[in-house]
Parts: sequence; structure tokens; C-alpha cells
Amino acid sequence: MTGTGPAVVIADDDDDIRELVAFKLSNAGYEVTTASDGVEALEAIRSTSPALAILDVMMPGLSGLDVLRRLRDGEGPEGCRVILLTARARDSEVDSGFAAGADDYVIKPFSPRELLRRVDALLDRH
Repeated sequence: MTGTGPAVVIADDDDDIRELVAFKLSNAGYEVTTASDGVEALEAIRSTSPALAILDVMMPGLSGLDVLRRLRDGEGPEGCRVILLTARARDSEVDSGFAAGADDYVIKPFSPRELLRRVDALLDRH
């Protein structure tokens, strides 16, 4: 899916969630690339140098946290923002996500409209 706006990688092993988020963001003008696991996500981020990655925490291969840590350790484009999208809602899990370098943390179930607002805010597209 392509748009004319900033590039975004969406990684989630749940096809329905991945397609819903991709649909919402591409309709809002973002250039969207999707991945179904952490390894694909890291490859997509390296090859597209997106402005933002939306990562599910619990994915096969590499978790979203693993991908985030690698990005923050310099294995991806500098300045790539990251939103963690996950069902993990305990305070300690949220704290771990931010400590690993997440820019935002969205808990499932989530509102696609609210997620788009957060994406727009992170990328200064109001």
C-alpha cells in the first residue's frame, strides 16, 4: 500500500489488526509497509527507512521489544519513531516499553481513530 505521506512500517502477527491499521494509515495518506513478524519488521525498517514503526510486542521471531532495542542500538534509521501496540497492559510492561525507547504505547483493544491521532501527533501531521 502506498501513499504520498511519511513512510510507516506496521508489524503485527495478527492479519486483521495489521490490515486494519494499514488501511487506516494508508487512507490518511501514509506510505505503508507491513510485516507479519519481528524479523520481517526489522528488514522492512532497514529497507524503507520509515519515519515511524508500529510494532506489536508479541510477535514470532523477534518481539516488538527486540526490534525496538535493535533500532535504538543503531541497527535501523536514526530518528525512526516507534509506537508499541500490544495487549500487555501492566504498568511494568508499559514501563519496559518506554525504557526500551518507545515513543508511545497503545494497548489493545484500541481505537483506530485514536491510533491515527497518535501517529499524526508523533509525526507532526495535524
